[in-house]
Amino acid sequence: QVQLVESGGGLVQAGGSLRLSCAASGRAFSNYNMGWFRQAPGKEREFVAIRWNSANTNYADSVKGRFVISGDNAKNTLYLQMNSLKPEDTAVYYCAVLGRYTLRYTRPNEYDYWGQGTQVTVSS
Repeated sequence: QVQLVESGGGLVQAGGSLRLSCAASGRAFSNYNMGWFRQAPGKEREFVAIRWNSANTNYADSVKGRFVISGDNAKNTLYLQMNSLKPEDTAVYYCAVLGRYTLRYTRPNEYDYWGQGTQVTVSS
């Protein structure tokens, strides 16, 4: 069982930055494939980024060049640095653990563990 706790959300003006954190339980953090998703009101949960246990990363086209996913194995923490924020980035952001390699990594139902989410609101 893996427990995930997100933090760092808040209200920011368009063009601003936020850094989200996701603290993970367990001693196998360096082995985890971990992703960020977001869900806006009335919309489906959508993929944002993933950090593979190899430290390779993939991003959704909508955030590429603006968001950076990273991890600190010593702190068992995943980060999402969000820059040049837009109102359309407003959503609840979730971190999640992907238990195995799959090409379907953008699909929420492939993930095994989820955090409770943190709200990000970008004002225009």
